[in-house]
Amino acid sequence: MITKTQAMKLKHGDIIYHVEEVNADGTSLRARITGKPISWKRMPDRFRVPWKHGLYTYGSLTEHNNHHWSLEE
Repeated sequence: MITKTQAMKLKHGDIIYHVEEVNADGTSLRARITGKPISWKRMPDRFRVPWKHGLYTYGSLTEHNNHHWSLEE
């Protein structure tokens, strides 16, 4: 699980690993951070960090799905 403080320290090019999904070779699914972490002043518990996997798959690390991601394999 990635906490908000860990997510806010991520920078462009960092790698995050999915906890449940795996690649065809059995390694954890990897995603690369593609942007700057965003948080809101009015809602301090919310955050969003954009990521990319492969050529066409984009997504965001948020407070709703942070338990699916980890910083190490």
